[in-house]
Amino acid sequence: MSKPLIIGVTGGSGSGKSHFLRHLLHRFDKSEICLVTQDNYYRPGDQQTIDANGVQNFDLPESIDHDKMLEDVLALRDGKEISIVEYTFNNPKAVPLQLVFKPAPVMIIEGILVFHLKEIRELMDLSIFIDATELVKVKRRISRDATERGYDLEDVLYRYEHHVAPYYEEFLRPLKSSVDIIIPNNSGMDRGLEVVVGYIKNHLKP
Repeated sequence: MSKPLIIGVTGGSGSGKSHFLRHLLHRFDKSEICLVTQDNYYRPGDQQTIDANGVQNFDLPESIDHDKMLEDVLALRDGKEISIVEYTFNNPKAVPLQLVFKPAPVMIIEGILVFHLKEIRELMDLSIFIDATELVKVKRRISRDATERGYDLEDVLYRYEHHVAPYYEEFLRPLKSSVDIIIPNNSGMDRGLEVVVGYIKNHLKP
């Protein structure tokens, strides 16, 4: 099996990465694309940095087990199947799944810090930044964290103000000048989606 096309997708929390990827994957057969999500590589809660008010901070680079993620990405690149346990962000209502990933002609690596580790970043053939305004992102974050992660509104807003927003400015915003494609996503991203779909389809041509 030849080496896959590797695409990196990042953007601030609430920018719409998951929405973009759902629509992207819908355009291809499951055997054509393998999606690796950084969220499943967060370190356990008891290993996360605790801020001055006793709240776990998931927005620091050290929150992620980058070494394990790199190991799995390299295994997939080399044609090996991997298996990992889904990360549930300490949500007691969520039952973690055993996730199995199979090699594919296209690999997508997504997450807020996927470009942080040089060894992973240098594997990418195409880098994409999903962008949105702060107001749009915080509204999406409130909706997601309440339903998927079991956080109440006060907790969501605290994390956004003290963790998400400042670390976006430090670690993510500087990346916008170096990525291959920036896709605005305040109200829709159809044009950007079509560009990426076309790029992948061209790569998959026999």
